[in-house]
Amino acid sequence: MSAAAPPDARPAPEPQIAGPLPKRTHSVGTHVRATVVFLVLMILVGGFAYPAFVTAVAHVIDPAAAGGSLVTSPNGTVVGSSLIAQNTSAPYLFWERPSGTDYNMTLGVATAPGPTDPALGELLNETIAYMKAYGNFTVNATLPFWLVSPSASSVDPDLTPEAVLVQIPRVANASNLSVTTLLDLVNAHITEPVLPFLGVPFVNVLELDLALLPLEHRSI
Repeated sequence: MSAAAPPDARPAPEPQIAGPLPKRTHSVGTHVRATVVFLVLMILVGGFAYPAFVTAVAHVIDPAAAGGSLVTSPNGTVVGSSLIAQNTSAPYLFWERPSGTDYNMTLGVATAPGPTDPALGELLNETIAYMKAYGNFTVNATLPFWLVSPSASSVDPDLTPEAVLVQIPRVANASNLSVTTLLDLVNAHITEPVLPFLGVPFVNVLELDLALLPLEHRSI
């Protein structure tokens, strides 16, 4: 004989089948709004917040570089940036590398031609004139490639020591300074690479000329 069910027992509820979930609508306006918000956010972060942060850190680490690496004359006047070459043609100064844009930073320039490119000859008028006028002072010397070819940016202020040393006879002839004095000055402005395989020695010509002017009793 089976046991009777207690009087208050209730039957188990039947499982209910859930209906389909409401379908979310994706309107064009929703996507446009999300895109605009994301674009504005990226502009604020990438165009303002990140540059401001990097500039602030740079001003703490190296204020001179963060300010544009400005170079001043002995009287305190800003004459340029140590990162940008200038069109120097005075015979008593050391000359920069040739420029495919006439040292204009607002102009673009194609890749500088290589030593075997016929187009290189079209860019060497200034150097050819140099050789015609001062070739008799460069005895047993040839012009280094850096002195006859534009840099990739056309405003690189640096030259290899060889490209500066070959100019010493001309500068000495046009100034009241001896070759020995100029040689010592150039050697004092040679910057060696941090490691030999990370670059080559170079001379910042703008800084060299600024150091040269007081010795010649000249000013900018």
